[in-house]
Amino acid sequence: MAALLTLGAALAVLGPAAGPAQAASVQAASVQAASVQAMSAQAAASGGYRYWSFWESDGGEWTYATQGPATARPADGDVIGFRFSVSEDSQDSAKPRHAADSFDAVCGGTPAEDGAKRIAVVIDPGTPADAPDGEQPPALRTACARTGTDATAADALASVAKPLRYNSTALLCAISGYPKTGCGDQVSGREDAGTSAASPTALTSTDDDSGGGPSAGLLVGLAAVLALGAAGVWQARRRRG
Repeated sequence: MAALLTLGAALAVLGPAAGPAQAASVQAASVQAASVQAMSAQAAASGGYRYWSFWESDGGEWTYATQGPATARPADGDVIGFRFSVSEDSQDSAKPRHAADSFDAVCGGTPAEDGAKRIAVVIDPGTPADAPDGEQPPALRTACARTGTDATAADALASVAKPLRYNSTALLCAISGYPKTGCGDQVSGREDAGTSAASPTALTSTDDDSGGGPSAGLLVGLAAVLALGAAGVWQARRRRG
């Protein structure tokens, strides 16, 4: 419907000066603009996945880990984090809602020992909007894991947050029994996940056509249609001149 309105507006502006060729160009551009808008809407409604993401601290900020907790080997004094949320990819994933430079606050009371290392572990189960149906996330918590010097991040997590649950492909499914079921489940769209102040995508505005005003996509499409039509009229007049 929006594409037809755009086409009608363009033809009204061009008036009788628009010949068959120009009208065809306008119609083709209108169809292309409608296709772009449809693809944008489809991308906005694409689904994400509900899972535990793994984070490392660079001293002041959280960074999405480049390897899994079963292979990452944090050093004494490091901070690692786990966040449960719904996200589409690593760029979209919500960070743990706790300071990344919190080693002293978490492990300050745990003295160093020879042959061992201390790792600050942040466990953020996310918000109620992130939770599977029928479940409520437990409170965010921290723990100081004392492990052997060759321990992995998974070892550190297991020492402070049992029971853990993994699937057959070694994907971390649950920490301290949360969630009770599911593992990396796909959700139908971002609206299923709700919004969270900690999520980078929660601050992104979205267009709502129900407000009555044209969307940005339609305005761009209309501009392109009018530009093509005006060019066609100019060429027609030039030939007659």
